[in-house]
Amino acid sequence: MVTIYDLAKRTGFSSTTVSKALNNYSDVSQKTKQKILDAAADMGYLPNAHAQSLSTKKSWTIGVMFAEDNEVGLKHPFFSALIESFRKYVEREGYDLIFASRNLRNRDTSYLEHFLYRAVDGIVVICSDPHDPQVQDMINSHLPIVVIDMSNQNCSVVYSDNIEGGRLAVKYLHSLGHTRIAHISGDPSIDAGAQRIKGFTKGMDEQNLPILDGYLVNGGMFSIEEGKAAMETLLELETIPTAVFVAGDHMAIGAMEAIKEKGLRIPEDISIIGYDDIEMSSYLTPKLTTVRQDTDRIGARAGQLLMKQIIQKKKLLSTEVIPVELIIRESCTMVKKEKKK
Repeated sequence: MVTIYDLAKRTGFSSTTVSKALNNYSDVSQKTKQKILDAAADMGYLPNAHAQSLSTKKSWTIGVMFAEDNEVGLKHPFFSALIESFRKYVEREGYDLIFASRNLRNRDTSYLEHFLYRAVDGIVVICSDPHDPQVQDMINSHLPIVVIDMSNQNCSVVYSDNIEGGRLAVKYLHSLGHTRIAHISGDPSIDAGAQRIKGFTKGMDEQNLPILDGYLVNGGMFSIEEGKAAMETLLELETIPTAVFVAGDHMAIGAMEAIKEKGLRIPEDISIIGYDDIEMSSYLTPKLTTVRQDTDRIGARAGQLLMKQIIQKKKLLSTEVIPVELIIRESCTMVKKEKKK
């Protein structure tokens, strides 16, 4: 096995300089660093991760698990943005990520057993299903853990202020004169779905507005197809809403498609507000007004909480609620006043 002493002999630099170059220290010139890195590549040098683990008693890895029924995972722009911000934070601390394979479900190995076998130093779970027994096993284990997008758990959690997001959406629509406001929700068995329903209900109460029969529709697992189907249900009502708060941007895209297929216009006939502020939202026609979740802040805060537990070598119970923001674009307008007969 090639060692730093072999690299030192090959390059003519001291073993200390070689070590600093390999670890990207700033007090080594770029020319020296490049010469050492070229020699390391040429000689097939690899750092001894096992030796590092023995000396630090850390594996320098973090397990990542998605727990959502629709199994979209990183395909969803909200989740991918979360993981990217989390990854950037923990990589600065020297950590790599290990993603749990969904194939584990077809074996006799649980996610917890897999992570214990890989000797991860901590776990981050992005979870929309609070009843997933695998998630509960990890929460109840000794491993440091942070759960994103789920509340009221016996561990550290980070999630957006979904109640306030729903309230903000209703308040804005009412400011435009809308009173017939409907909500396409996420499934209420999911924390985010339930909390946004609470926010919608709270907003309607604050504005003294009734929730009309049929105006609260379960949009399921936040997909485009389910959003379209939910909007089609609303469009079959005898009195259709003038505005709809949709609990996810993907569902909002489906809802907009259903409205257009019906021959109606957005926002002239129906105003739409989404939730998430995925990148696509600003490229739709019309551009989507939506409630923005701060994925950079959520991911970084989750990283901070997990690092704190790893350093202190104990699990911490902490709840971090991240503020949301209403992003006003083109998909909402003043309600059309009905002509008197």
